[in-house]
Amino acid sequence: MEKRELGRSGIFVSPFCFGGNVFGWTVNEQQSFELLDAYVDSGLEFIDTADVYSKWVPGNKGGESETIIGNWLKKSGRRDKVIIATKVGKPMGPGRQGLSKAYITEAVEDSLKRLQTDYIDLYQSHDDDQNTPLEETLATYTDLIKQGKVRGVGASNFTAARLKESLDVSKANGLARYETLQPEYNLYDREGYEKELEPLCVGNNIGVITFYSLASGFLSGKYRSEADLSKSARGGGVKKYLNSRGFKILTALDEVAAQYKTTPASVAIAWVMARPGITAPIASATSVKQLHDTTQAVQLNLDDKAIALLNEASSY
Repeated sequence: MEKRELGRSGIFVSPFCFGGNVFGWTVNEQQSFELLDAYVDSGLEFIDTADVYSKWVPGNKGGESETIIGNWLKKSGRRDKVIIATKVGKPMGPGRQGLSKAYITEAVEDSLKRLQTDYIDLYQSHDDDQNTPLEETLATYTDLIKQGKVRGVGASNFTAARLKESLDVSKANGLARYETLQPEYNLYDREGYEKELEPLCVGNNIGVITFYSLASGFLSGKYRSEADLSKSARGGGVKKYLNSRGFKILTALDEVAAQYKTTPASVAIAWVMARPGITAPIASATSVKQLHDTTQAVQLNLDDKAIALLNEASSY
C-alpha cells in the first residue's frame, strides 16, 4: 500500500483515515477498542479525533473520544503503530475555545493527558479564529513542535483566502505552516472544495484529509428514501441528499460497485482517494464489518472509465 505524506511534514500515512467522532457517541469503549484493533490489524494507522468529540451527546462534556483512544493506547501498547490527529478550537466550555496562545497551551496538555501520550502527530485548528492574529497561533504551534509535543499542524474549516493568508504569515515569519487541510468533500459535496481550496492545496503541497467523505453515510447506499432516515442516529443529516442528483450518484456507485465486486461505500471512498492532492479521506464506522467495507477502498484502483462515470453523475 502506498503511503502519502501529510504536506511537507515528513509524516507518511496510509490513504485512509479512521474517524474517531463515533467513539463515546454511537459506539462505547469496548466496541471502540474492537474497531481500533481491527483497523490496525488490517495494516492501517491514521486516526482522526478532536478534543470536542463527542460533546454534543447528552451527558458528555467533550474529550470522550480522546479518552477512549488513550485508554486503548495504554491497553494495547500500540502507540508506535498509529498516527494520531486531533484538533483544538471548538467550544469546550466558558472561555475555552479559539486559537490564542493561552488557550492552545492549555488545550494541548488536556489532549495529551486524555490520549495518554507525550506527543500528537498532527494538531489541527478545528475552526478559523479571526479574533486571534494568525502569527500568534502559528508561533504557538511552532513552539509546540520545538518542544516535541506536536509533530505537524493542520487546519480545518478554513476558507481558501484565510488558508492562503496563514501560509503567507508562516513564510514571512519563519513559522510552522499548516501542512494539512480538513475540508468537507465527497462525491455529492464537491464544489466548495474544488473551486478554490483544491488549487491552493495542490499548488502549495498541502495534504488534504476530507471529512464527511461518505456524506454522513448517504454514499454507502443505505439511505434511499425518507423511510430509511431512521436507520441511524445520523439519518437526519442525510435528507438533503435525497434528490435527483443524489439518486443519480447512487446509481453510478451501484454500477461501479457491481463491476468491482465491492460496496458503494468503498467506491465512494476510492473516488476521493483518486482525486489529485488528496492525502486521505476520513470515514468512521460503528461495526467491524462496516469498517472492512470502507477500508477495502485502499485496495481499489478505479479505472479512468469508472472515475469518469462517477464524475459525470456527480457534476454540479
